[in-house]
Amino acid sequence: MQEVSIEIENPEGRSEGISRMRQPQEPLIRGLPDDIALLCLARVPREYHTVLKFVSRRWRDLVHGEGLHAHRKKHNLDETWIYALCRDKFEQVCCYVLDPNSSRRSWKQMRELPSRSLLRKGVGFEVLGKRLYLMGGCRWSEDATDETYCYDASKNSWTEANPLSTARCYFACEVLGQKIYAIGGLGLNSSVPHSWDTYDPCTNNWTSHSDGNIVPEIEDSFVLDADMVSGWQGPAVVVDETLYVLDESSGTRLMMWEKDLREWVAIGRLSPLLTRPPCKLVAVGKSIYVIGKGRRAVVVDVSNAGNGGGMMVSSSIPKLTSNDEIINCKCLSI
Repeated sequence: MQEVSIEIENPEGRSEGISRMRQPQEPLIRGLPDDIALLCLARVPREYHTVLKFVSRRWRDLVHGEGLHAHRKKHNLDETWIYALCRDKFEQVCCYVLDPNSSRRSWKQMRELPSRSLLRKGVGFEVLGKRLYLMGGCRWSEDATDETYCYDASKNSWTEANPLSTARCYFACEVLGQKIYAIGGLGLNSSVPHSWDTYDPCTNNWTSHSDGNIVPEIEDSFVLDADMVSGWQGPAVVVDETLYVLDESSGTRLMMWEKDLREWVAIGRLSPLLTRPPCKLVAVGKSIYVIGKGRRAVVVDVSNAGNGGGMMVSSSIPKLTSNDEIINCKCLSI
């Protein structure tokens, strides 16, 4: 029920007071209780959520809000899409999205990226909940910036978010404990490489920290066994608490860190006809997506991959003619 306030005026225009009444709220689906309607709408595939928003204001608010997202996640109905941050032939930043479960499996370009970030390099790119964050960066004619932009995947729109505590570029970025960490990099003074910022979505604020022991040359990081680790060579991804790294020193070879043996084990090589290094890695379920130049992608199911130096069996996303450079790739689930 929605409470509505009505003010009654007499002919002379004087207020006679305010009365309150309750007006029934339009149900999500006529004839069904809202909790049952939510069960139905939560099962609509993500690719149709844009259409749902045009049915009614309540459906639009449902798609935009946190309730549908939380319900789908709780009941394992959420779907993961891959977002690739790229740099095109004009040296501009662009972003593409891929639905791995679609029968078409093709990249679609996201429109209307923040205009001030298009020519920046060294930007941070991270996912928290159903939102993407584009942070910091710099240009040859512009020092490091603290600007942060937020993309809400349910609304399909970008907004300017609270800025980083510290202007920085070319920094490591990771999510740990439902907070974003922006670590090291370059900035406006010598203390930046030895500092980090954390973003807490509950307070919508960044907090600055410093530690002289931080290694300034951090280029990448990953969360493994609840700890943040670094120090490998090549793009990396974690699947079922196992770290995988793509060795690009001689072709493309997928390596797995064997924790019990404390050594790297070769899973296999990828066909040079399917990969275009330098690549980035993301994981959807037990599948690793190796995404290289031009957004050419190879999919490897690590649950079926055998050890050894042989060629791995994999599938690939349709061939592209683009030469876009892959800056970063992230997964976002709704």
